[in-house]
Amino acid sequence: MRDVRSESPWPRRADLVLAAVVGVIQVAGTMGAQHWQVSMTDLGRVPLDWRGYLLLLAGPLVIAVRRRVPVAALVTALAATCVYLLFDFSYGPVFLSPVIALFTAVTSGRRRAAWLGAAAFFLFIVVYAGWLIPNPRGWFHNTAFAAFLLLTMTSSEFVRIRRERLAERERVAREESRRQASEERLTMAQELHDVLAHNISLIHVQAATALHLLDDHPEQARTALTTIKQASKDVLTEMRGVLSLLREGAPRSPTAGMDRVNELVERSGLPVGVEVTGAVRRLPAGTDRAGYRIVQESLTNVARHAPGAGVTIRLSYGPRAFGIVVEDDGAGAAPAISGLGSGNGIPGMRERAAALGGSLTAGPLPGAGFRVEAVLPLPDDSPMEST
Repeated sequence: MRDVRSESPWPRRADLVLAAVVGVIQVAGTMGAQHWQVSMTDLGRVPLDWRGYLLLLAGPLVIAVRRRVPVAALVTALAATCVYLLFDFSYGPVFLSPVIALFTAVTSGRRRAAWLGAAAFFLFIVVYAGWLIPNPRGWFHNTAFAAFLLLTMTSSEFVRIRRERLAERERVAREESRRQASEERLTMAQELHDVLAHNISLIHVQAATALHLLDDHPEQARTALTTIKQASKDVLTEMRGVLSLLREGAPRSPTAGMDRVNELVERSGLPVGVEVTGAVRRLPAGTDRAGYRIVQESLTNVARHAPGAGVTIRLSYGPRAFGIVVEDDGAGAAPAISGLGSGNGIPGMRERAAALGGSLTAGPLPGAGFRVEAVLPLPDDSPMEST
């Protein structure tokens, strides 16, 4: 598959403009330099002819395709410059094309070719300046040219490293974004499971009760039907709140928390007593949501397996932990409801607690009944509120 980004016309246009600018600088600069270099006989320079102009334009021409073929552009620019010098044409900005070609080769990942090309070019300059010109140059000339090449290569490497770090930072940011999105989807799936499991179980229990009481106790059946209506409304509301997170830019509706436990108890249709000990804390969002879901799932399990059983909910706000205990006496007036599926009740509750660094235990009580106990850690700096 072709990379769509490589088809963008902007890099190509920029390279064409750069090639034109470099061509003008090299030709115009060399024409200006030859006015005094040709007149100095000790330099041995000759005026430009058609070969000189062609070699001066060869480097800029390959700059136009340097992104697509960086190594070929580098070899062509270096070869054209070396041949230009062998013809004894005037010194000028002829080295501009090799510098750009070396920079491109390094930043495009062709580092070995770039460093080998720079080394070969330096050796050529040493041989050329030491033996092939009328007035040979000494170690100072060679050292200065080596410093020039080293500065070019070092600057190119610096730009390459910076670009790679930025690219790596962007890649990590994308990976983190995908990870967070995945975790968000898992959270929404768990929220949907808990909402549906609790409310559908409640609707099922109340519907069975209404059918049982419809003929002999119609007023009590009306109460059960009212509970069904409210439960169905609540499940639709919570599902809209969870699913709205899937819409881009949708506001995040506040999720259920411990402040809604009383509503949960009223809708359950079970005889439930709530006991609260300790000074009430404003719980962190994760702990608040997890506590509510643990109570909700516990009541769902009672409605499934011991409908009508008495339930006691104990909430304890300690200085370092928030405790939840949900117990039922197992003395349900109706048989356990089948056909609702095994769900993900206790394992799901245990996962919620463990994700917050807490713990959850669940098991039958001696004699009859069932007990769920969770301990969720709290930060020391949670603000206190009086009940």
